[in-house]
Amino acid sequence: MPNRKILVYDPDVARGERLAGLMKPLAAEVVAASSLARASRQALEDPDAAVFLAVVGPLDGSAVRLFSGLKKIRPHLAIIAGARLSKPETAAEILAAGVVDGVAAPEDGAGLYTAVRSELQKQDLVERRDQLVRSLRRHKLEQSRAGRHTRELEEIYDATLENLMTALDIRDVETFGHSQTVAKYAEALAKLLGTDDNERLGHIRKGALLHDVGKIAIPDSILNKPGPLTTEEWKKIKLHPALGYGLIKEIKLVPEVGHIILYHHERYDGGGYPQGLAADEIPAVARIFAVADALDAITAHRPYRRSRDMKFARKEIARNAGTHFDPKAVDAFCSLDLDQWEKIRYETTSHIPSLEYFSRLFKKVKT
Repeated sequence: MPNRKILVYDPDVARGERLAGLMKPLAAEVVAASSLARASRQALEDPDAAVFLAVVGPLDGSAVRLFSGLKKIRPHLAIIAGARLSKPETAAEILAAGVVDGVAAPEDGAGLYTAVRSELQKQDLVERRDQLVRSLRRHKLEQSRAGRHTRELEEIYDATLENLMTALDIRDVETFGHSQTVAKYAEALAKLLGTDDNERLGHIRKGALLHDVGKIAIPDSILNKPGPLTTEEWKKIKLHPALGYGLIKEIKLVPEVGHIILYHHERYDGGGYPQGLAADEIPAVARIFAVADALDAITAHRPYRRSRDMKFARKEIARNAGTHFDPKAVDAFCSLDLDQWEKIRYETTSHIPSLEYFSRLFKKVKT
């Protein structure tokens, strides 16, 4: 990856220096600017500027105009706003509009750190994507050696997706490893429903790995909130399928991948989101994935409840056939012995690394 800079501006000089120090592990260079004008000019002119972290107080019209202007000239510059919001829905609106890439309170050092880190991870993904595209183009000129090179590129591509989702899962310690586990469930369920095409199974796996990629734009204060979410916070959470689809469609993946990302919270009875689709209006891969997603959600441990066993999960999923889930997908799930689902879960989770290292890292950041 190229050398990258993080530009930090805070009218509170002492706090700005602390923020700059907090960001140092993330980039080759962190620059604390003495004025907003100087920081904005460097954000425009410095080709190595990757993230602009600006503490602006209230996120009012002048700040929005400044950030919008920067985005028009340098669309790949990540902008993180340290701001107090007068209305809770303001953050969701400006995130959806692409004015900024993250918002956290000026005093929330851990939140700002996480937002900056997430944007750098996203830039890494885009850079890897571009490298893969260039490699694929070169590969088309070498058709005689297509077999070996294709396998290598697919392995790199798959590793990129898994690394991205591991990075995202780290943000949400309650669901760490969820994407890898649910991808295995989705593949197994697709096979039970008659899918034997390895290419299609690979598309389902990629979609499952990436289904929650939109959460990269959801603030940690909401994603890891220990208590119930407010109505406004739920509105922000419900943006993540559309936000994820918007990010991934630029990679031009096959439709199945996008269908899982965009429609994985639709319900068979039409009561889901973001579009309220029902029955066969929901793409088949998304209906398959919904059962796999629920299986992991029910059986995984959560801080607020104990994990439930596969027998309980089967009862819950069967009870919701025709309402939440496609009855055909439920029948396929119930057709496989619970021991086999347990085996899939064990074989997947046994390879997921411990969170101890990451927990220590987060504690250091917060202190």
